[in-house]
Amino acid sequence: MNGAEMRLGRLFDRQSGNAFVAAFDHGLTLRVSPENPVGVVERIVSTCEPEGVLLSPGMLKRTTHLFAHRGAPVPLVRCDFALLDDDLKASGESYRVICSPEEAASLGAGCAVMFLILGVEEGDLFAENAAAVAEAATASHRVGVPLMVEATLWGSRIDDKRDPELLAFACRIAAELGADVIKTEYTGSVETMRRVVEGCPVPILTLGGPKTDSGDALIEATRGAILAGARGVVYGRNIWQADDPRKVSSAVREAVHGVYAGR
Repeated sequence: MNGAEMRLGRLFDRQSGNAFVAAFDHGLTLRVSPENPVGVVERIVSTCEPEGVLLSPGMLKRTTHLFAHRGAPVPLVRCDFALLDDDLKASGESYRVICSPEEAASLGAGCAVMFLILGVEEGDLFAENAAAVAEAATASHRVGVPLMVEATLWGSRIDDKRDPELLAFACRIAAELGADVIKTEYTGSVETMRRVVEGCPVPILTLGGPKTDSGDALIEATRGAILAGARGVVYGRNIWQADDPRKVSSAVREAVHGVYAGR
């Protein structure tokens, strides 16, 4: 077992083998509520009790005290940028690396995170994205940090962002480029999600997507993903913008680690 594998193992619960990760990297790519961001991270750590928290490099710099003790969640660092905000899409599709795995490791990250976005208008942009992921995989393993790739269909040329066949393709590309773990969309059904999971040689976690007012739908999707073989979830706005983050997080943890995880 190498350093990247050891650090990746810290993200997953020892009993269930699964992980609940809270995402708070939205300030890089999406407009969020103007409340104190450090206070939000404090609330995520103390109230939601995730195994990991996904942050931007700048936000981890300002919240290191929350992760510098035994039993703290694993900090994951977003290492790239893409234009995702609806009101900025008129500017065109863009992608840039903003943080190297070495820099993420120096910040204390237990995992580096990169996008892989299928369906962008320009083929050269996707090629640059893929090359950046491959380079990050090599660099992250050199410093003993695992790489999570967020494989999505968010490009402007794809209408169905949860197309199972294309999601399976995106996840397979990410794994072939060197990803240690993958974050992707839940397809909407156990059967189709299982095909995505079975076609990918590395663990898959599903993302939460836009804010929903239906807590039941969120938990149903979580259970479906775990039943399909996903190893956990990475949820953002549906956790820290929930009316009752503690209640929602508790239900998500039960779905991720409870009976649907084989307990």
